[in-house]
Amino acid sequence: MKNSTIKTSSITFLKNLEKNNNRDWFTENKTQYTTAQNNIIAFADQLILLMNSHDAIENTYGKKSLYRIYNDVRFSKNKLPYKARFAIGLQRATSLKRGGYYLNIQPENSFLACGFFSPNPDDLKRIRKDIELNHDAWREIFNSKSIKENFTELAGDKVLTSPRGFSKDHEAIDLIRHKQFILRHHFTDQEVVDPHFINKVNELFKSVRPFFDYMSLVLTTDLNGESKV
Repeated sequence: MKNSTIKTSSITFLKNLEKNNNRDWFTENKTQYTTAQNNIIAFADQLILLMNSHDAIENTYGKKSLYRIYNDVRFSKNKLPYKARFAIGLQRATSLKRGGYYLNIQPENSFLACGFFSPNPDDLKRIRKDIELNHDAWREIFNSKSIKENFTELAGDKVLTSPRGFSKDHEAIDLIRHKQFILRHHFTDQEVVDPHFINKVNELFKSVRPFFDYMSLVLTTDLNGESKV
C-alpha cells in the first residue's frame, strides 16, 4: 500500500488561514479547506489501519477522528472563528485498554501526544496511589529506551504542591503532582510532508505501549490486584 502523505498544499492552507482567520476568507476558500481536510482524513484512515496491526483502536474511520476546525468562541478567550490546525484523536478500544493518541498538524507547531489527558477523580487517585507504592516501576518505564529516545519529559498539568493525602516529601512527588500524564514528540514542517511520516507516527505511538499496558493494568485493578472490570 502506498503511504498516505500530508500534502504541502494542506500546510499552505493552514498558513493562509492563520493569516486570514475570518469567515469571509474561509468562505471564499472553502474548496481549499475541503481538499486539505480530505487529505488529512485519508492520512487518518491509513493511520488507523496501521495502528490496528499492533493495538485496538476504537475509531473506525478517519473522518470521525478529526477535531472540528471551528473554534467555539463561547468558552474560549480566543475569539478567532477557526483553529489553524488539523487534529486527529484516537482512543484505544474496550475498557481494558486505556490511553489515547493525539496528532496535531500545524505550521511550526506539529506534534503528537500520547497518554492520559483527563483522568476522572477515581482514576487519578488510583494512579497516584500506584506511583506512591510502585514509583520504581514508573521510573523504569520512563527511563526505558523506547520512551526516553522518542519523547521529552512527562508533560501535563500538575498541582502546585502536593495532592491531598500525599506527602510533599515523597521521593516521587514530581510524578504524584501530575493531573495529566502525557508524552509529546514534536515535528518540523518538513518531517510532516515527508512520504514516511505516517510510518514515523505509527512507530512513535507503538513505542508508548509499555506505559499504556502498565496503566491499563493499574486502572483495571484495585490496590490488591483484584480486577475492577
